[in-house]
Amino acid sequence: MRLASSSTNSRSSSHTRRYRTRAPTSEVDETLFGSPKPMPSDRREKPTSKVKDKSPKNPEGETVQIITKDLIRNLRIPWTDPSGESIILPSAEFERITSASRVLTKEEREALKDAYQRKKQEEIKAAEEKKRQICVADMSRKENQILTELELEARDRTQRLLERANTLRMEQEDEVKKLNQLILSAQCQATRDAQIQEKKQIQVELLEEEKRLDAMMEVERRKALETVEQIDELRKQQRISGMQQIYDQIQQRLEEKQLQEEMKEQERQQIRENQERMNLEDLKALEKKRTEQQQLQEEVMRINAETMLAKLQRREEEKLVDMRDMEYIQKKMERDAEYEAEQRRIKKEKELEIARLRARQEKAKDYKAEQDELRARRNQEINDRKWRMKEKELAEKKAQEEAMLRAARLEQVHHKEHLLSIEAGREKAEFERVLKVQQEAVVRQKEEEEKQHHKALRYSDAIRQQMKEREFSAIAKRRDIFKEADQLIEEARQRRMRLDEIKEKKLKELKATGLSEKYCSEVERKARSCIV
Repeated sequence: MRLASSSTNSRSSSHTRRYRTRAPTSEVDETLFGSPKPMPSDRREKPTSKVKDKSPKNPEGETVQIITKDLIRNLRIPWTDPSGESIILPSAEFERITSASRVLTKEEREALKDAYQRKKQEEIKAAEEKKRQICVADMSRKENQILTELELEARDRTQRLLERANTLRMEQEDEVKKLNQLILSAQCQATRDAQIQEKKQIQVELLEEEKRLDAMMEVERRKALETVEQIDELRKQQRISGMQQIYDQIQQRLEEKQLQEEMKEQERQQIRENQERMNLEDLKALEKKRTEQQQLQEEVMRINAETMLAKLQRREEEKLVDMRDMEYIQKKMERDAEYEAEQRRIKKEKELEIARLRARQEKAKDYKAEQDELRARRNQEINDRKWRMKEKELAEKKAQEEAMLRAARLEQVHHKEHLLSIEAGREKAEFERVLKVQQEAVVRQKEEEEKQHHKALRYSDAIRQQMKEREFSAIAKRRDIFKEADQLIEEARQRRMRLDEIKEKKLKELKATGLSEKYCSEVERKARSCIV
């Protein structure tokens, strides 16, 4: 049997749970799904864990007992493949699969990408060349072929459209735009000169019209002066007649005022008479009022005399009432004194009765106190007995607990010694395992260094190859640039010819509009200076 430590088991379980991505995409080789072949038993990998208990061999297989920190289990390993679907790959096939599954580096991916792009560009160029050859052959075939009437019409229409498109495209050129601007400015200048001449003519006509209007205004002014003089004469006569009317009105007002003064004098005389009459009436009323006041005063004196007499009578009656009140108060005081004496006597009798009752209560209280003291003494004795019994029980219980604790401590000591011995064995096994792992790591590190060295060599070779390819690409690009420069020069020459044609055409059209030769020559001169 084999023994596997808990740390080894936990580490292996953690490795099984962790997954590291090797590539963003994955593929499975179809060889892995081939027909199953039996696997010989002598090539089976032997388990690496330590054997603790091993059962004898039997036809069914080998049984291994694995003991971990918290579990003991038996594993049965059969001698033959129970599924019958295992596959055995040759070493060459296995190496092919591993090389195909290798993840490419960034430089390798870029190299593959560049190669693919170059191949694609070559294919595109070949396709374009083939297309051009086909078009040339097709054009030559069409030129040699006799065209029908519809085809001729379509060709003419297409030719016209192309010419119009070329014309519109040339109109967008800066030189053509400048030429159009010069033509427009010349036309504007001609129009402006014509307008200035027309304006001068209009000003001359306006001056003549103003002179004619001035003469007419002078005639009208003289007529207006005569009319004003006539109006002034009429106004003078109207003022004279108005003054006469005002004088007549003043005389009439004076007469009316005199009449009003006389009427006011009569009214004042009437008012004085009325005032004298009213004064006489007031004197009569005042005399009557004095008489009434005298009578009222006499009546008041009579009423005062009667009032004084009534007051004297009321005082006599009050004196009699006061005397009766004094007698009543005297009698009441006597009754109160008798009542207080009676109350003092009753209170004294009650106090004597209370003293007798207190004496009786004291006697009863002494007897009760003796009985209470006796009962308290008995209760104290009972409580003392209970307390002693309780203390005894607690002491016995404490002794039992101490004995149990001592036994538990001894058991813990024995258990701890046993655990320490087990832990020492585990640490020894762990040390041996770590030593073995470190030795394997050293070997793997050496192998990795050798791989890195070979990889660096391959990388340097790839860099040199890329440099050569880039040099070839630069040479090809320079050739393309020279070729493109020649094409640009040819295009510039053709463009210059088209611009000259358009310039001549536009100048002819400008002259055909009937514009003055002065403006046409000016436009032509400026066109030569701006289109060079």
